[in-house]
This record gives sequence, C-alpha cells and structure tokens, in this order.
Amino acid sequence: MKSWIPFLKDRPTVAVVRLSGLIAAGPRGGLNDAGLAPVIEKAFRRGKPKAVALAISSPGGSPVQSALIAARIRRLAQEKEVPVIAFVEDVAASGGYWLATAADEIYADSSSIVGSIGVISAGFGAHVLLARQGVERRVYTAGKSKSMLDPFRPENPEDVEKLQRLLEQIHGNFIAQVTERRGPKLKQDKDLFTGEVWLGARARELGLIDGIGHMVPVLKERFGDKVRFRSYGVKKSWLRRVGASVLGDAVMGIEERAAYARFGL
Repeated sequence: MKSWIPFLKDRPTVAVVRLSGLIAAGPRGGLNDAGLAPVIEKAFRRGKPKAVALAISSPGGSPVQSALIAARIRRLAQEKEVPVIAFVEDVAASGGYWLATAADEIYADSSSIVGSIGVISAGFGAHVLLARQGVERRVYTAGKSKSMLDPFRPENPEDVEKLQRLLEQIHGNFIAQVTERRGPKLKQDKDLFTGEVWLGARARELGLIDGIGHMVPVLKERFGDKVRFRSYGVKKSWLRRVGASVLGDAVMGIEERAAYARFGL
C-alpha cells in the first residue's frame, strides 16, 4: 500500500545472510556453494536492500567452497550494486576469513578470532598398528602416484613433497584473495600470511578488519533506527529435522568441533 502513496517511504532494509559452521562440500551439511546459492541469490534479489550483511562464525574448511561462495557474493554485489558488510562473531579463520573478504567492509567483536591465512592438511598413519596385528596391506595401482599418502603404508618423502607443493599453491591463492580485497588497508607484518590468528583490535591494526562493532548498532547508525533486518539461511530438509541422518550429522559435528577447538572455542 505504501508504494502507492508518494509521501510515505518504505523503511530501509538490510538482508542478513548467516554463514556459520564448517565449510565443506557434499550433502552432510556445513557451508557450501550449492546449499548457499539460493540463499545468497534471494538476499540480493528480493526487494531492494540497502546492504547485504554477512554474519560470519566459521573456523574454515574447503578452500574451493570458500572461493566459490565468496565469488558468488561479489558477482551479485557488483550486478545489483549493493554494498556488502561482514560482521565476525566468534571466529572468521582460514576459509571463514576468505568469506569475510567478499565484503566491502569487515567488523568484528573485540574478542573475535580473525586470520589464519594459511592452509592445513591433516591425516594419520596406521601402518605400525597393522603390522603389530599381523595385517598386510596390499595395494595395486596403474600410475605411480595413485596411492599417494596412503595412511596404511609408511610415509613416502616424495609424497610429502608433492603435497607441500599443492598446499603452497592453495596458500598463494588465499594470499592473492586477501591482497586483492583488502589492498592498501593491509599493514606489513611478517606473520600476516603465516596462519597466525589475532583478536579484533589487533586484526584492525593489521588491516584485516575495518572496525570493532556489532551488526545492529553499526547498521542502525548507518541506515537509521528504522532499518529492518531480513534474515536468510539454509533450511534443513524434513529428514534432517527428524533425525533421519543421525550418523552423518554426528560425523559432521565431530569435524566441526575439532575445527573450532583449534582456536580454543
């Protein structure tokens, strides 16, 4: 009705997209481009939001999914000419910080954990245990690198060297993303790209974030006290809501708990 009355103005609206949890491909849950695509699209396209706010709390995960999600946000921001503002809650580390760089501005709490601009690959070795149990591992391949980093065989230095090269390339991609998005805001610091993490105030000094602040007061100050917040998020299927994927959820929960634990959370 308001749109037909010229002297009444609609209240400004900010679309809020929650990006919380581990970043991982596949159907087990977590943050991934396939699951978030309709959510992000709707946030930018529904109505005419003054801005899109990203509420981020993620310890990271898949670098590919991080890049895909961030790229989608940037494409839509440019297409719709809508500013994007990120608000870090508990943590925006590793891939979580990659997501934050999709924003034009980044804010965090003074106790938020920010950074971890690095790449990690973790595994295990069980060949000694198998040998003690009298179990012989038999592997047949076509291609000498096909069984690279097999956890049931002794570690091969050549495999480790190959993995290290891959990790360094991914690290280079991460550094390029941060450098492109944060540009001259970044301060020169020897630990900036080492995987180190910082709390909000130090992250601001380094140029990783733009300020200390929380979503509601920051956006009310910018768009007025009458600003409306419209939230968007991934909805669980009815099967997941009734617990039909208990095992998958349990595994995902363990992985997510381990990822958060690296930052003392």
